[in-house]
Amino acid sequence: MAPPIAIDLQSVSDTQVATISGPLSVNGVSARRNKAPKMDGGLVAASSSEMFKGPGYGKPKAKRWDHRLNEESKSRKPTAIKGVAKYLKNPGIISLGGGLPSSEYFPFERIDIKVPVAPNFSEEDTKESGVVTTIGKHDIAEGKGLFDIHVALNYSQATGTAQLLRFITEHTEIVHNPPYRDWQCCATIGSTSALDMAYRMFTTRGDYILSEEYTFATAVETAAPMGVRVIGVAMDAQGMLATSLDDILSTWDEAARGAKKPWLLYTVPTGGNPTGATQPEQRRREIYRVAQKHDLYILEDEPYYFLQMQPYTGPNAPDVPPPASHAEFLKSIVPSLLSMDVDGRVMRMDSFSKVIAPGARVGWITAPEQIVERFVRHQEVSTQSVSGFSQLALYKLLDETWGHAGYLDWLINLRLEYTKRRDVICHACEEFLPSQVASWNPPAAGMFHWIKINWRLHPQASSLPMLDIEDEVFHVAIERGVLCTKGSWFRAEADGGTDMFLRTTFASASADNIQEAIRRLGEALRAIFQLE
Repeated sequence: MAPPIAIDLQSVSDTQVATISGPLSVNGVSARRNKAPKMDGGLVAASSSEMFKGPGYGKPKAKRWDHRLNEESKSRKPTAIKGVAKYLKNPGIISLGGGLPSSEYFPFERIDIKVPVAPNFSEEDTKESGVVTTIGKHDIAEGKGLFDIHVALNYSQATGTAQLLRFITEHTEIVHNPPYRDWQCCATIGSTSALDMAYRMFTTRGDYILSEEYTFATAVETAAPMGVRVIGVAMDAQGMLATSLDDILSTWDEAARGAKKPWLLYTVPTGGNPTGATQPEQRRREIYRVAQKHDLYILEDEPYYFLQMQPYTGPNAPDVPPPASHAEFLKSIVPSLLSMDVDGRVMRMDSFSKVIAPGARVGWITAPEQIVERFVRHQEVSTQSVSGFSQLALYKLLDETWGHAGYLDWLINLRLEYTKRRDVICHACEEFLPSQVASWNPPAAGMFHWIKINWRLHPQASSLPMLDIEDEVFHVAIERGVLCTKGSWFRAEADGGTDMFLRTTFASASADNIQEAIRRLGEALRAIFQLE
């Protein structure tokens, strides 16, 4: 069947915005939407955060970053084909211009998705009391909804569909309320892709970038083929040290290093991978001040931001009461670098991978309009757009079923669930690991538990390199039936470091399996260090 012709959606120009002032709250979303121009959610409709966010009265505009964008990024031009899509909203126009296939050849007439409803989020609750949301091919034309198969599964703009971008923009404003006026969001296919594009925008072969001394391995591996090297900034239990960052930059010797002073900082401030370290608010402000002093641009990678957990109280101690409201929950979260960014020197990378599902491959960046525009130019000719299936499913779940209040309820639920998992692994470590050689700090966020091993107590420490001992621990643990990850694999600089760590995760194994795995690790350590 051919798609219905009448799609009665009021178009919105790129400059139309809702003229509503003040910070956005969960309860204020409906009022803003009611006063805003009607959303254009048709085929290949232009979408921009400017259509959905507050005007930011009284806020400054972001600094310009022309001096930080590389020649590749500066040379990108808008794609001509994407540009003509704006004419599709002209009344009565018949398009013979774009290469959009007819949805009558999409072999999907209806999609049903069963999802949980707050506060009953467990798998069992979803089976018993979850709601089924139905997506038809022509829901928009038939007046049944604002998003459908006909639109979602065709080509779309690189910014993301208006339906999902609206929710992402509102969420960003509710949580972070960036302190400059011209911020925007753009949907991505995940933070790894966004990071790759950011490197391609900002770096040149031979450059150095800055990161935690133990960092997300893919961040280093992505940079390496580009000829970009990573300098590790010293850390403590609360993450990157601003004093170390300042020292590296203040004493940088271009002749000795053979490279210009680095100005791009990559950081995972919350529940960092691999260390699980979380920068407190004061530390973030110190890092931001160093960034201002040395004119750094910051890539804030925050996949674990909403996996901030309840305080660790130890075995047999009473639990800390959960947040009593959405406002209390948002207040309990460490403020983001984006929320402090008066200059527009932060590109924040968010993702649904850790809070909804990694296979959805949906995330978003938030940055100044200038940076987002350059990012969109890159995305138009690479990934093009986020999966229509994923955008459709997330819209139906987040916007149509849960709303912002329900999504925050889900995030609070995740907080409590990850707190239980974190507590299980910490309790197991206290019970089973030999304290003579193993030590740790309970993580405040994320899904990783970072265990320090005193390799200098190994019987052959005087003759064996640390990396050989690390390799022995890794393989003996496997022989005992537990897989951990070598800490050296996460070094920003390929020197192995002087201390030895193991990364463990409490994200997916059952409580019983976590306890058994740590018991086996304890056995392995006792055998290796001859503590039995």
